[in-house]
Amino acid sequence: RWNGHGGAGGCAERRSARAGGGDRVSGFRRGVRLGIDVGKARVGVARCDRDGLLAVPVETVPRNEASIRRIADLATEYEAFELLVGLPVSLSGGETASTEDARDFAAELAATTGAPVRLVDERLSTVTAHAAMRDAGRSQKSSRRIIDQVAAVVLLQHAIDVEKSTGTPAGALLPGSQESP
Repeated sequence: RWNGHGGAGGCAERRSARAGGGDRVSGFRRGVRLGIDVGKARVGVARCDRDGLLAVPVETVPRNEASIRRIADLATEYEAFELLVGLPVSLSGGETASTEDARDFAAELAATTGAPVRLVDERLSTVTAHAAMRDAGRSQKSSRRIIDQVAAVVLLQHAIDVEKSTGTPAGALLPGSQESP
């Protein structure tokens, strides 16, 4: 087994995963992902590096008729192999007024990009983002322009952490979307 320090035992396992064409280490699929926090007025976008070490903010996209195209352009620019769209659900796990909107946005994004889209539970991502901004000394008013990006970072980082710890991608693949290799 891989001991995290390059010791024997793990090397053969890692080589065999690569030899089989897979880019997986401990079940984690390597590659850039975009995290997308869909709101009524703005859409926050974040990305991670190929190894999933860190999710970082990218842009706040105004929510209008050009939103999908802009996010598709970002997916191309960063060579994202997968898009993770936050699915707003209530604390009890039920659907909210925004749930259907996020599903529709995700479906339009999938149709435009052709990329796999996963719907990821974003419960508390905005709350966590607001808390992080408060801890950084930013008021809610001064955070308004970037809070959506921070929420996208929170949901993307959570999805990465889930996949790394379980070997299973977070969320649910959007029906009709193709699974990433």
